[in-house]
Amino acid sequence: MISVSHLTLSYGEKRVLEDLSLTLPERGVTVLSGPSGCGKTTLLRCLAGLERPRSGRIQAPPPRETVLLFQEDRLFPWRTVEQHLTDALPQVRWAEVPRWLDLAGLTGEEGSLPASLSGGMRRRLALVRALALGGRLYLLDEPFTGVDPARIRRLMEALRALDTPVLLSSHEALVCSLADRVICLDGPPLRLADGRS
Repeated sequence: MISVSHLTLSYGEKRVLEDLSLTLPERGVTVLSGPSGCGKTTLLRCLAGLERPRSGRIQAPPPRETVLLFQEDRLFPWRTVEQHLTDALPQVRWAEVPRWLDLAGLTGEEGSLPASLSGGMRRRLALVRALALGGRLYLLDEPFTGVDPARIRRLMEALRALDTPVLLSSHEALVCSLADRVICLDGPPLRLADGRS
């Protein structure tokens, strides 16, 4: 089971999480949907072990078995598309690179640097690099920014095929329609949109 119980966290005077409790499915794709700034990213960072709540309990795979995709692409300007994947994979898995490139729609861009890619292409590269790492839990913060609908459908299909829980944040109606579960949120402090925490 993946759950948070009575989480509370503040940044200075700003209360971002306050007595938040939530249980998440152990399989499939769950979308956290809510307005910008409501606390979705903070929740993902807590689950990834990057933020320590002031109080409460988290039941989830340990950080070393959790993959977090940040809102920013965090690509290395001096590394090619292919190198971003070989950097993430052990050498014995380099044969997988063409499959990940195909999933991202980046076949033929192996030697390209990030600066020559569109925003959507960079986002897709960042996403498949995260997926290639492998883990027991994927936390994806706005993974489809700048990605066109056809590619969103293909990538969501790949996410749903994983035998691993995927928790992602998104504002997009298409992403929500393709998910296994949608949790509507509001805040800050972060809460279920119907007012329950």
